[in-house]
Parts: sequence; C-alpha cells; structure tokens
Amino acid sequence: MLHAADHGQSSEEVPGFRMTVPADLPRTIPHVALAAAQKFGAQEGIVDDVVRLTFADVKDRMLAAAAAFVAAGLKKGDTVALWAPNSAAWIVAALAIQSAGGTMVPLNTRYKGGEAQFILNKSRARFLVTVSDFLGMSYPKMLEGLDLPHLERMLVLDRTDGDQTSWTAFLAGADDASRKTVDERLAAMTGDEVSDIMFTSGTTGSPKGVMTTHWQNVRVYYAWGESVGLRFADRYLMFYPYFHCSGYKSGWLACFIKGATTLPEAVLDVPRLMKRAAAEKVTVLPGPPTLFQTLLSAPPSERGEKLSLRLAVTGAASVPPAMIRRMIDELGIQRVMVGYGLTETCGTVTMTLENDPPELVAQSCGVAIPGTEIRCVDENNKPVPIGQAGEIMARGYNNMLGYFEDPKATAETIEPDGWLHTGDIGVIDERGYLRITDRKKDMFIVGGFNCYPAEIEQIMLSNPSYAQVGVIGVADERLGEVGKAFVVPKPGVTLTEKEVIAWCREAMANFKVPRYVQIMDALPLTPSGKVQRFKLKELDQAKA
Repeated sequence: MLHAADHGQSSEEVPGFRMTVPADLPRTIPHVALAAAQKFGAQEGIVDDVVRLTFADVKDRMLAAAAAFVAAGLKKGDTVALWAPNSAAWIVAALAIQSAGGTMVPLNTRYKGGEAQFILNKSRARFLVTVSDFLGMSYPKMLEGLDLPHLERMLVLDRTDGDQTSWTAFLAGADDASRKTVDERLAAMTGDEVSDIMFTSGTTGSPKGVMTTHWQNVRVYYAWGESVGLRFADRYLMFYPYFHCSGYKSGWLACFIKGATTLPEAVLDVPRLMKRAAAEKVTVLPGPPTLFQTLLSAPPSERGEKLSLRLAVTGAASVPPAMIRRMIDELGIQRVMVGYGLTETCGTVTMTLENDPPELVAQSCGVAIPGTEIRCVDENNKPVPIGQAGEIMARGYNNMLGYFEDPKATAETIEPDGWLHTGDIGVIDERGYLRITDRKKDMFIVGGFNCYPAEIEQIMLSNPSYAQVGVIGVADERLGEVGKAFVVPKPGVTLTEKEVIAWCREAMANFKVPRYVQIMDALPLTPSGKVQRFKLKELDQAKA
C-alpha cells in the first residue's frame, strides 16, 4: 500500500471506508444469483413492466437457458455476444451464458451493422443473442450479407415461434444431460474465469476488448454497494444500458449482491421514468447530471406523483452544489453519490461515501474503493505531491486482466508493477479524495456515452468522398457535449453538412454522429501528418 509520503492514497487510509469482504461472498456472478435465490427467494428480483420475477424465478430461468446453451454446443470459455436493450431477458441471458461457462460480450444497442461485425469477428463469438426490433432497428437485418465467419447461431429473444432463431425454440433444446453439465460447470468455477469482454474504443480508433473476471466484478460491486449504501429491498430503476458497466455491474449485479430489486428501462423517457418511479416506489435512481437537470427543469406536475427516492448516483461530469441541494429539496432524494471509473477497472475506481456532505460530493469523485490504490503522476510516472495535478493511475483487484489478444496495448496501459494508466488528469487531496481536472485526451461525452474522435474519424474515412477528417467535442446545452467534424472532400467532390451527417447516421451509432460539420480545404496537421485537434478547437471558437 502507498502512504501519504509516497503521494498516493489507498482506501484503507481513509477513515470510515474500511471494509471486510464477507467469507461467504460468492466468487462468480452466477453464484451471486444462486445465493440471491437462496437468501431472498420470494423477493422481487426483476420488475420489467408486466414481467415480475422473484430471485427464485431468475435462478430457474438462468439454469434452464444455461442448459440450452450447453445442449447447443457451448464450450467452456466460448464467447457469446449479447445485443439487446435492457430487459429481464437480457439479465437472464447474461447469467445463462456465464453459468454455462461462457464469456459474455455485450454490444452497444446503438451500433450499426459494421460496428457490430467488428466486435463479433474480433471476439470470435459463436452465438449472438439479440432482438428483432429496437427503436425501429432490426439487428438481424443489419447483419445480413456481412462476413461473420465465427458466428454459428443467432438467438432472438423476442421470437416465440418455432424458427431456429427463436429463443423459445432454443430453450426447448435443453435436456437432463445438459442440465447436469451446467451443474458440473458451476461447481468447477473458481471466479478466476473471464466473465465478460467489454469493448471500449480509444485514441487509436479500434475498439479493444477489456477482460475482467467474475471474482473481480463481484468484489468491486460488493464494495460499491457498501460505499453508496445500497440496501436489501431497495428498488433500483436503471436506464443506464446493460452493455455498459453502469447498467450491468453497478446496476443489476450490485442489486443481486444486496437483494435489491432491479427495474430495467430500455430508453430514457423522462415522463415515463418518473411515472414508473412513483408507481413502483423506486428508491434508487442513477443517471448523468443531465438527467437530474432535466427533472429539475420540468414543472412539478410533470414529475409524477410524490417520489420515494432515497439515493441518486451520478457522475461523468461535475455536479454543482446548488444542483445537489435542489435534488435533495425538490426531488426528495436523501443522498447523492458520485464516482469515477473506467471499463478497464471493472467500471469503478473511486466513490464518495454515504455520509459525505453535498459540498464534498460536488467537489470530488470520492476515494479509492477498499483494497485499491490511486495516485497522480507526472510525465515520467513519478508521483506528484498531494494537491498537484497529474495523470491518475490505479492499482488493485479492480484492474482488468488486459485487452483481448492485444498484449501491446495492454503493456502500454498497465505498468509491470500493476499501476494502470487512466489517461485522465486529476488531483488527490490530503484526505485521499480525487478531483478530475481533465478527461482522457480528446474524449468527449454525449449524453453519458463516451466518444473517441479517432474511432469516429476512422469510420468516416471509409467514405471514399472524404480525404481528411478531424473530430472534436463541442458544448451542447442538452447533451453536455456533441461531436463536430471537419471534413476535407476528395478532389472534385462537393459536400454539404447535411450530406455528411446523413451518411454518418447510416454508418455509426447515433451518439457518435457529429451534430455539426465544417467543410475545409485542408486540416491543420503535425509534421508527422496527425490532425492537430487543439487547432480545430481554436477554429471552432473563432467561428462562434
């Protein structure tokens, strides 16, 4: 452990945030579900509109689907992609994949066919669990005609007919032998198996698969639940997507660990969300600051009936103290928590504590979770003094195993002594509280979704009409930030802003689509030919 003299901070040094991991804490995610069925059996585990499942129901459905996967030929360690919106079926499918010994690969529901194809091929997914329709998009149709050499079978959750892609027909394939195999595989699991590979884009533009284990995630989200004060019988409404750590790990996984009820929401519809929160007596509501700003800006008559909210968890942007006070006074929320994390750390690095005052919550993103360390370093990886800005580094059981089949990127991210580079800039005070001063280089956040210019540029450059592309994030009143693209057409090509945006809407997830486009004769480049994004920002500011 680092000590203050080393200019780092471990959570064990923070008063009031020591934690003992229970001896009976399950080591795998499926075993969390099994334990929940044993401890909280008749308690509602998932409430998904008309589908209301107890924890015992979830266990039964999980094991039945796991047996179907085994009967269909799933081997231990096989990757299975899951491309669907938040639902009870998503959770059951994820638990089933893991119970059968598979590794889950969640896909962003906003992806288009080419984006999904890359991850399906990179992960060599043998099975894809999906839906036939979401927000007017048909994922199976998006994949038609694409080269998917590893994909053997597609399973459609919302199909109930006799077609081979039907989830109902798939479940019918289970038998006594496959059920016995599931029991054997569950009994043999240690927690060190890879539970999921979550793909995250970065400055290189190519999505990288982050590998984490069952035990890492269970331990992190036991600590997370202790930090925020998640309780048995809490009712947790979540619209954060399940393909993201915020919906999956600090969402339904944390609920299963604590015995709280999960209420999935497929999309963010504020009026519906508030009505459901009132009707279901929701006590926990996570969301980005923009959600709570929207709620506070709505007339009281549109916020639904009196709410039962006890806890809100937010982050991804600074939260003004005045906003926290309004959340408490006007929305009736008893406690507001914030945190910081990234996919490479199972989604969590720091959290504020249950009794932190609003002013402290607004000024920091908390302390390192128990048993882990953080520090800020200079350009030579030397720790900087307390109170001085530097790159945030993290070390502990929450750090990923590495990037899937990418040892070079792994070595660039994790030092030999275990410290992980976050790429974010921050300051740690004498109490161990971290404050973010600058995000990952070039990254911007659109309505809670991380966007990386290099990835967007790479997709756009597949258009033969574009000679050069540069992308930056610009401020937006509703979404916080949105993308702006600077495009140089190929010689002889004439482009308009509307044409570029329309093409992007067909080629990439909506949150990545630039909302603004500026046609250029040339882009500012470094001597090595790289786009100078800081000069693009200067151009944008000059035009404003």
